[in-house]
Amino acid sequence: MASQLEETGEDFQQLGPERVLNLVEKDLGIRCNNLFRTLNSYINRVFEIETIDKVRMVVKFYRPGRWTKEAILDEHRFLLDLAAQEIPVVAPLVFRNGTTLAESDNVLFSVFPKCGGRSVDEFNEEQWLQLGRLLGRVHKVGETVKAKHRITMAPNRSAHDQLAYLLRSPCVPEDMKAPLEQAAKAIISDILPLFTETESIRIHGDCHFANIIHRPGESFYLIDFDDMAMGPPVQDFWMLLPGEVDESFVELEFFLEGYETFRRFDRRTLRLIEPLRAMRFIHYMAWCAHQVQGDGITRAIDGFGSREYWRREIDDLIDQRTRIAESRMPSGNVL
Repeated sequence: MASQLEETGEDFQQLGPERVLNLVEKDLGIRCNNLFRTLNSYINRVFEIETIDKVRMVVKFYRPGRWTKEAILDEHRFLLDLAAQEIPVVAPLVFRNGTTLAESDNVLFSVFPKCGGRSVDEFNEEQWLQLGRLLGRVHKVGETVKAKHRITMAPNRSAHDQLAYLLRSPCVPEDMKAPLEQAAKAIISDILPLFTETESIRIHGDCHFANIIHRPGESFYLIDFDDMAMGPPVQDFWMLLPGEVDESFVELEFFLEGYETFRRFDRRTLRLIEPLRAMRFIHYMAWCAHQVQGDGITRAIDGFGSREYWRREIDDLIDQRTRIAESRMPSGNVL
């Protein structure tokens, strides 16, 4: 998440069919028909289009100021690296000039092939094995190169920076900033030693059910790499578990069996799940604040920014700190 230009820009808001289709035709060297459909996106502007040969594509225009060009290209490089190893992801198309990222009036955009599919709400044993193999392959590629322009998911890096952003933000009432700072800094201080010797590789960063789609007769596809980051591998599967680690032994064992077909997993990093959950609380608060400050209108959830909202979030951080402390106590489980 970048914070350089919290402005969307007039050109970004006024994207329409004629301009989008002309840009794609020019930069890809293709011809399109008149199909033009706006797709849902909290941050970017995304459209579905179709070539005269009935090939569907998705055009993504990136909100100005949210990511640098270099950060987007880090994502694209990861996707292209994965696609080169025949890993099921949706990689950007290459424009006629050999790049995957084009620019028009200071607005960056890319084009992807459309990849339909459906989410699976509950995985069976074979699917947990498949997911493990998929993410093991993703991380095998992810460890080969660093993403220099992406956030590093660690308490003293991403969580620290996101908290600093919140404390500067007008979205947080002034008298709520001190308790927010106290609660978040207490967690950061507690969990920092746990990350000291943890490996940090290129990861998806936001791997949950909605970002894994199933296509009949094919393997799972991993989609939406917008939040791709440098971070611990465990980040990419804890949100998929049906409950806490103590309640997910069976799913976890099938997943890790598949994962370790391609890459060793350090089971000691399972202790990072509750700290990562706390970091996600902070990340999501900052993400919501970015939406509001981006255009003054967008709100990802109702009630964001209210005093009730911040009281609830601070209480959740305090409760999560207790959960983290309890999860580190000897209990005879995998932690």
